[in-house]
Amino acid sequence: MVQANAADWARFRGPNGSGVDAVSKGLPVEFGPSKNVLWKAAVPYGRSSPVLFGDRLYLTAGEGDALVTLCYRRTDGKLLWRQALKKAHTQDLYKDADGTSPSVTADAAGVYVFFAEFGLIAYTPEGKERWRHPLGPFDNFYGMASSPVLEGDTLLMLCDQTAKSFLLALDRNTGKPKWKTERVGMTMSWSVPIVWAPAGQPKQVVVVGSSSVDSYYLATGERRWWMPVASEGTIAVPAADGDSLILSTSGHNGAWAIPYQQLLASYDKDKNGTVSKQEFQGYADWKDHFGWIDADRSGAIDSREWTTLNEFGRGEYGAVRITPGNATGALPPSATKWRVKKQVPYVPSPLLYHGVYYMVKDGGIVTALNPETGAVLKQGRAAQSLGTYYASPVAADGKVFLLNAEGKLTVLKAGAQWEVLGVNDLQEDTFATPAIADNRIYVRTRGALYCFGAK
Repeated sequence: MVQANAADWARFRGPNGSGVDAVSKGLPVEFGPSKNVLWKAAVPYGRSSPVLFGDRLYLTAGEGDALVTLCYRRTDGKLLWRQALKKAHTQDLYKDADGTSPSVTADAAGVYVFFAEFGLIAYTPEGKERWRHPLGPFDNFYGMASSPVLEGDTLLMLCDQTAKSFLLALDRNTGKPKWKTERVGMTMSWSVPIVWAPAGQPKQVVVVGSSSVDSYYLATGERRWWMPVASEGTIAVPAADGDSLILSTSGHNGAWAIPYQQLLASYDKDKNGTVSKQEFQGYADWKDHFGWIDADRSGAIDSREWTTLNEFGRGEYGAVRITPGNATGALPPSATKWRVKKQVPYVPSPLLYHGVYYMVKDGGIVTALNPETGAVLKQGRAAQSLGTYYASPVAADGKVFLLNAEGKLTVLKAGAQWEVLGVNDLQEDTFATPAIADNRIYVRTRGALYCFGAK
């Protein structure tokens, strides 16, 4: 076993998925491939984010048909071990999807890894297999991206897909099931659960899904309460704020696409009342998404599937604060304290830090909200780091770190009236969320793993 450090980053986005390290100090504002680099290691491509426990740093990657888990020494980036698995099954995925999006979770006994094309596997800190729990195949055209979560001796895994979604709890020591709860009516989402224990209440697993936010008893998996939300496929991790939760889902108020009869008139070349994959290639806005819309895998889109497309994400979406209290069952309207629908991100999880709720979305648009009232405190652009954002913001040392897909890492001075302190160019694509621990920030790019810190 390895000894825990004062500030481990043991799961996706660190402590309970918050994205906040409350211990680190003296983090630099300026860093890059040749600036404030404490160490750098070459890594194979993957989208999972760095996870740290004790003196270990863990990542996953894909190398051909191999599903790879990597362990580095945290102090100097030396590769300690590499374990590869053969895919048990393959998925037909969206062109930009990746089978190594889920991050691992770790503790003193080792690391717990999820691959959608294999299932769950646990290794010791030295890389020896402890147990495996096969899962899948899954039906999620954009890939499975939720990450495993540890709470005590329970390992949680959210598996939302086109149909037959479920939340699974395993014994972390043996890999044996504790419980499995079906998530009826829930379709594709990519969020990661958090564990929440308001004062005087038992521990709950909170999951934001495609059509509701749900609470489950950690001990049994029984559903405790729920609230409908609209979502285009939830990705963001909820934030706990005392007796309340703040969560964000993106949605819309109108139709996504043209009416079905117009679709037939333009693209149904053989006039059989459906649109095949070949016919659909002429629909430029959606041609790459045929595999999602064709939910029954018939090879053609019918009116029911087109209607489902237009309804997906319609309804009550946005950033919302809820206070469930001691409620069970469907939450009453009074549980919703505020809702904001503007500038809500799709992929990045928002960040609650020092009394401000931050959201960053494509184009470098940064919105700061008052978490108690939902009032907009400041909205603006990180002008030198526009573009697309996949990584979620993280924070420590009075700073907020924003990383876009082009490798531009913006440092904000945290606060209601946030300020841009600096913008750094990593000169390579980045999709993973940074980790912060030990007064250092760890960043994964397409081909490198960096450890930055003040020298």
